[in-house]
Amino acid sequence: MRDIFSFARKTGLGATLGAAFGLLALGQAAEAANPLELNFWLSGPKYDGRLKSCEAALGSVTSQFQEKESTYWNSALTITAYGRIHEVAYRPWQSDNIPRRYCSGDVMLSDGKAHTVHYSIIEDGGFAGYDQGVEWCVTGLDRNWAYNPSCAGAKP
Repeated sequence: MRDIFSFARKTGLGATLGAAFGLLALGQAAEAANPLELNFWLSGPKYDGRLKSCEAALGSVTSQFQEKESTYWNSALTITAYGRIHEVAYRPWQSDNIPRRYCSGDVMLSDGKAHTVHYSIIEDGGFAGYDQGVEWCVTGLDRNWAYNPSCAGAKP
């Protein structure tokens, strides 16, 4: 540690850094935005709460499940059938949050086993905030533990 301070004294590094910090301290103070800057193209989110029905998102769940299984888990599993699809919650939190519709149901997979699926439809949740997005979890097949335990993170 002593070598660093002696090096700084010999080379004048300390004086240079001191002068630089001194100039920064004398700089102009930050100011608040003027009215034009404050309201220029900053309208904020306007959530309408118009979300697809639970059944309308099943195609997205099916295709995303097949893509995830084949790409990441080298599995040929696909969803072959749905049953008992129902809404669990709609906007379960205060109204200023992003609108979501939570749904659950049963799925039959190509291996002949039945599982439960939990998914949510999210307003402006698609790619780059465009269109509605769908997040889902098939109980027993959450291999990367994104919604563990037992897909509890995919429920409201």
